[in-house]
Amino acid sequence: MSGEFVAFFLLSLVTLGGAVFMLSLTRVVHMVVALAFTFLGLAGLYVMLEAEFVAFSQVLIYAGAVSILMLFGIMLTRHDVDEEEIDRRRRHRVLAFVAVLALFAALFKGIVALVPAGEGHLAEANTLEIGKALFTKYVIPFELVSVLLLVALVGAIVLARKEEDDA
Repeated sequence: MSGEFVAFFLLSLVTLGGAVFMLSLTRVVHMVVALAFTFLGLAGLYVMLEAEFVAFSQVLIYAGAVSILMLFGIMLTRHDVDEEEIDRRRRHRVLAFVAVLALFAALFKGIVALVPAGEGHLAEANTLEIGKALFTKYVIPFELVSVLLLVALVGAIVLARKEEDDA
């Protein structure tokens, strides 16, 4: 068992654990912290894949900016904790834990079976390769995603204004 294997296992555990906790926790602030752990675990996995630029972007954009934005959104809105909702979530924790273990085992077995050890060639200058691919081969999907994100932002503003008017 190599150190790379142990690091992959731990980072995968942090990533999946953060995702499961994000789904199962009841307090919204705790959910955001768990989501930040998921983002950081993913960044570590990107570093292991020698995709440092993607890892840096993951930490900067998702773990930093998105988590902070979500925390500000939480602080600026009202949250009433429903006791029935908390009881209902507690009943499902054991089942969710078993399901996560099964998913983790299946993913782990699938990844080990698909990726042969020690083979494969990664690009030396991955940031340069990403830039070239983004602005040559994938320029149309890149622009479509930017328009989609803009439409989602406008939609979120419209929905927030409607809720504000209804209240």
